[in-house]
Amino acid sequence: METMDSMDTYTLPDLPYDYAALEPHISARIMELHHDKHHAGYVKQANATLERLEQLRSDGGGDAMLLRALEKSLAFNVSGHLLHSALWPSMRPGGGELEGELAAAVDDAFGTFDAMRRQLTEAVSSLQGSGWAALVWEPLAGRLIVEQIYDHQGNMTPANVPLLVIDGWEHAYYLQYANEKDRYIEAFFEVADWGQAARRFEQTRRLPAFADITARGAVRP
Repeated sequence: METMDSMDTYTLPDLPYDYAALEPHISARIMELHHDKHHAGYVKQANATLERLEQLRSDGGGDAMLLRALEKSLAFNVSGHLLHSALWPSMRPGGGELEGELAAAVDDAFGTFDAMRRQLTEAVSSLQGSGWAALVWEPLAGRLIVEQIYDHQGNMTPANVPLLVIDGWEHAYYLQYANEKDRYIEAFFEVADWGQAARRFEQTRRLPAFADITARGAVRP
């Protein structure tokens, strides 16, 4: 993390492959614009919002309307940064097979891999406007769910961990697939790295999130 005065700032991660590595499924031009312009823009705006929040605190923090606007901006841009940071490793040339503990958990939660994939597909294709679909680990119930996310931050449950995400914003596909969103979704699954999702899952299940709540029996998985 870079340092800006007393605050840490957000940084743009490098792509784990070349722009053209996912062709013909995702074009090099889309990957370049998506990473270098769109994702970079969310990082830039998140850092700018942090600066303005720091200034507001220095001024005494009395402007409630400005505070609300800045908090909304921070949620939007940081969530965009987080989801895009999860997106790039969710793909790789040739894709990757579902494996390990995640394969069994998918069968438990959805019945079959194909049923889970259909839910992800529906979550992306039925978006009203901009948003995402995500296979997430929900730690309170201790289960996998498919989440449809509006913009970058709407309809997300706190503490849910994205294992694999699909960007449903038009900038993720329109240059190559125009309004044929279903073709883009099929192309995404050709490069989806389920092996990476499985590794995230194995790490995520060991996190102590909400352990104190579940230990007291407030939630029974």
